[in-house]
Amino acid sequence: MRGRVLVTGAALLLGVTACADSTSPASPGSAALPAGVPSASRQDASQVERTLASLRKVDDLPLYEMTYVGDYDPTVGTSATAPASPFGCSLFVASGDRSRPLFARNFDWEPNPALVLRTDPPDGYASISLVDIAYLGVGADPTGDRRLLNAPLLPFDGMNERGLAVGLAADDAATARPVPGRPMVGSVRILRLVLDTAATVDEAVAVFARHNLDFAGGPPLHYLLADASGASAVVEFVDGTMRIARESGTWRALTNVPVIGVPDRTLRGDRRYGMIAAALDRAGGMVDAPAALRILDAVRQPHTRWSVTYGLRTGQVRLVTATGAGERRYQLPMS
Repeated sequence: MRGRVLVTGAALLLGVTACADSTSPASPGSAALPAGVPSASRQDASQVERTLASLRKVDDLPLYEMTYVGDYDPTVGTSATAPASPFGCSLFVASGDRSRPLFARNFDWEPNPALVLRTDPPDGYASISLVDIAYLGVGADPTGDRRLLNAPLLPFDGMNERGLAVGLAADDAATARPVPGRPMVGSVRILRLVLDTAATVDEAVAVFARHNLDFAGGPPLHYLLADASGASAVVEFVDGTMRIARESGTWRALTNVPVIGVPDRTLRGDRRYGMIAAALDRAGGMVDAPAALRILDAVRQPHTRWSVTYGLRTGQVRLVTATGAGERRYQLPMS
């Protein structure tokens, strides 16, 4: 599970060299954080320094890149909250060609700084994910801000070295009723547990099934999962209960309307869902990254922050932000 995420373009090549020396909550990395800031860090002082030194601004969104060196605890909580906002998001999986399945998404939200985060935990899968760092309390210039050490807790989408990708979208109809005996986890943080531990859609669904989700402090959510085999699933919470819709056909899409148990004709009445569905129908669910980015551009909203594609077999990530400054490419070596 050792991995390196490579980026091409103007940004520096940064490798992941995870080598944690401490697993105690009192590790130097966490102890150095400001009072009241929950810490995921299980790093030693050197790893903290290398992590923060890896931060690079690469886009005027502003978009940053950072390599997280060392270990973290994905089960700790954060004080992240989401205010009322035009939360959007459009996601799809194109799996008409099982030799090159693709996961794509627009993240529609507030004009906040974003972070491309590389992680390689000692006991988990290496991954690349995108984080809205405003949730960490970090401003437009995060240089040296140790709250970035909590960044692994808040991936809004991402892919790991096994080709498992996950993304979220708001679903106002969702309600999650706790199941006795299951640990509670934040509705964004569950993505970190999935990326770190799941290699397939089935394993990712099992991660969801082992936890209660906390929708407090933000919009209720639903989720899209896909893996390197082309399998996909939607995870929704209907009347308090988790429900799963497995793959059907050559593609699957998700916007901000419930999909499980909803007729296709009704779903296509949602403008963005209908446009994605029509485009993927025409393509037979077979699109490459440039074509996927064109579909995402067609359903872009005024508050779309980034568009990203994940090659589930190739490990290639392509990212375009709201600045229109061009496409950034990353390579996650696949295991």
